Amino acid sequence: MNYVTVRDARIRFHETGDPDAPPVVLLHGIGRSLEDWSAQHELLSTDHRVIAVDLPGFGLSQRHPESTTLVSLADGVWQTLDAIGETRPIHLMGNSLGGAVSMQMVVEDPARVSTLTLVNSAGFGREVTFALRALAIPGMGKQLLAHIDRRTAPRLERTLFASREMVTPERIEMAIRLARQPDFRAVYLEIARALGGIRGVAAGWRSELLPRVARHAKPTLVVWGDRDHILPVSHLPAARAAFPDAQWHLFERTGHMPQLERPAEFAQLVRPLLAQVTA
Repeated sequence: MNYVTVRDARIRFHETGDPDAPPVVLLHGIGRSLEDWSAQHELLSTDHRVIAVDLPGFGLSQRHPESTTLVSLADGVWQTLDAIGETRPIHLMGNSLGGAVSMQMVVEDPARVSTLTLVNSAGFGREVTFALRALAIPGMGKQLLAHIDRRTAPRLERTLFASREMVTPERIEMAIRLARQPDFRAVYLEIARALGGIRGVAAGWRSELLPRVARHAKPTLVVWGDRDHILPVSHLPAARAAFPDAQWHLFERTGHMPQLERPAEFAQLVRPLLAQVTA
């Protein structure tokens, strides 16, 4: 793992592959880390520079001083890429919150994005797991996030996957470690409340962002797992409607993270898109 300082914050990233190869940038979801993309490094780095980033304030990255929003997270990723010398157009992939951040990055600097892959992405519907909606209840958010431990972490991890085999001791330990980071609770609550509330994911930012992304017409792939308990598969039709020219795929017997639960199938699915644009 590597670190780079961006606006006085220490940002963690993981890089594999030839630095001169076409760049692929991988972004994780809320409260998560770059480990959620670990399986894709070996599969994609044979002919790409693969860069996974801990979003500012999440993973093992420090936060930036301003309140956490989609704009601040997108800016943080762009600035991290600048700091490590990657200024070429990127193949951008985002899971969950990382998908929304990816779309914001397209809006901010479309010339720097070659392709967009959205994986069980936020932004296409109101429905979301109650655990996230509950964060909007006064006093409950901090209490819930303060009690991610050896008793609760396994249950939280199980909501992410269709297969219980994915809930390994290593993933449980990492979830606990992330929850103990000094910026975790504050950043988690800031972005959760910026994007939604007790009724679910807010419509305002979604209805504003999606048309702006669609206007830039990037080659886009939308994928979902049919057993996602965080952002349900019922959002997939809305994603297809928002990006009618996009390719799409539904993974069967798969939860919130197809890139981890179906790694080889996922890599095989995205490769034609990357090769088409690279060529």
